[in-house]
Amino acid sequence: MKKLTALLLAAVLLCAVLFTGCGKKSETLTLNVYNWGEYISDGSEDSFDTVREFEKWYEETYKQKIHVNYDTYASNEDMYNKLSSGAVSYDLVIPSDYMIARMISEDMLLPLNFDNIPNYQYIPESFRGLYYDPEDAYTVPYTYGVIGVIYNANVVDEADADGWDLLWNKDYAGNILQFNNSRDAFGTAQYKLGLDVNSTDPADWNQALAELKAQAPLVKSYVMDEIYNMMESGEAAVGAYYAGDYFTMLDNQSENVDLRFYYPERTNYFFDAMCIPKAAQHKELAEIFINYMLSEEPAIANAEYIYYASPNSLVYENEDYAEELGEEAMAILYPEFGDFAALYNEYAYRNLDQETLDYLNTLWEELKIS
Repeated sequence: MKKLTALLLAAVLLCAVLFTGCGKKSETLTLNVYNWGEYISDGSEDSFDTVREFEKWYEETYKQKIHVNYDTYASNEDMYNKLSSGAVSYDLVIPSDYMIARMISEDMLLPLNFDNIPNYQYIPESFRGLYYDPEDAYTVPYTYGVIGVIYNANVVDEADADGWDLLWNKDYAGNILQFNNSRDAFGTAQYKLGLDVNSTDPADWNQALAELKAQAPLVKSYVMDEIYNMMESGEAAVGAYYAGDYFTMLDNQSENVDLRFYYPERTNYFFDAMCIPKAAQHKELAEIFINYMLSEEPAIANAEYIYYASPNSLVYENEDYAEELGEEAMAILYPEFGDFAALYNEYAYRNLDQETLDYLNTLWEELKIS
């Protein structure tokens, strides 16, 4: 009897060492997530705190504490350089499509186990089989966006608000903003001319350069984030940017500004998607996090926070979400594109080979000094 009592005591002590409350693991797991800045609902202004809520949900579900180490990056290239250096290890990253294609080609990602991601069922076929992951083996879409034209209706005649021509309209000289990066700036000219934005033919890029040189005297400034203040304040009247960012500008526009938005027929589409780097330490945990991100409450909260379109049917079919956004926002973020996958695969930017990329950079420098 004493021997049995001693064995039971030893078992209790062992349980106390390994678990808290004999059933709840005491070890705290760490999930390392690497994402764009301001790209997840974070609890600010009483919003849903995705990371903290996941930690609570995981502990309640699996009886184990977890800490999400959430880091941010400013560009796909920053993220790629950090991962490829081998200096850090992340369990989950959310890059853009062209960078995902590069990472897959360089064997930097792990294939997903979709048994751990049952909520993938809410990603419809129209958002699958896209060029960056044609077999849907490595990624789950997080958000997507489309570039459109933003203009101030107090300055721009509605009859002129059509296609890419508005950015070349001499009536608005000195009121036009152009992208301050080579890929997007050349893209506006290529779409306008009906050229392939992924062409390897120098003649195509030369045509686009000539178009941008013709536009240059009309351009007030080449901008990126500066477009927000300049369009909101009325300092400029025409620019191109992603639909989600238009709503940020709309919320902050001055009283004398009346911002509007439209999509040209040919334009750039992008996807950002969740994926797992090859050096991940907690692959299954990352897949559980992906599945959580696809569940209704966090998916809607994230879509509301970042103001980009969600490929998750739990979001765009939710009546409360649609009512919160309003008819105009829903019509812009979720328009009837027809065959979305076909449009995306035709018009989205892809990785350029190094020779073409070097040539593009040379032309960009020529434009900026001309």
